[in-house]
Amino acid sequence: MALKLENKQAIVAEVSAHVAEAGSIVFAEYRGLTVAEMTELRRKAREAGVYLHVIKNTLVHRAVEGTPFACIQPQLMGPLIFAIAADPVAPAKVLVDFAKSAEKLVVKGGAMPGSLLDAEGVKALASMPSRDELLATLVGTLQAPIAKFVRTLNEVPGKFVRTLAAVRDAKEAA
Repeated sequence: MALKLENKQAIVAEVSAHVAEAGSIVFAEYRGLTVAEMTELRRKAREAGVYLHVIKNTLVHRAVEGTPFACIQPQLMGPLIFAIAADPVAPAKVLVDFAKSAEKLVVKGGAMPGSLLDAEGVKALASMPSRDELLATLVGTLQAPIAKFVRTLNEVPGKFVRTLAAVRDAKEAA
């Protein structure tokens, strides 16, 4: 069923809005997936905060035109599902993790602003920790010296108390 011009313009505007805020775009060929598998994939994408849709390649071509993601235009061939998110790692993780359980889903590539990624690049991106994981690691790294300093300061009165207890025990034994 053909889309009317107004519907096409609305789709291009919606995709353009997501692309403007995107940290990465990942696309995969979904040929052969069952409805249940597609529903599961969409559910996982929604949980990860990823915009996931099957969109006509010509409409995506128009939506990314003039953006840092214009490098994907030559790759837009075949039935593709597009994953877009502000977190650069989230779309790659969702599609690569799902592709492990669904053999029919084939990750074709992706892009980060200004750079095209092949399938191997997307898999490497998916293996990276997410932004939240990196921030948690940073906070832990920054917190470690402070925690060690506090434990060191706490050791002085603790050692004093243990020494007094040892003296008390020695006097009681004598």
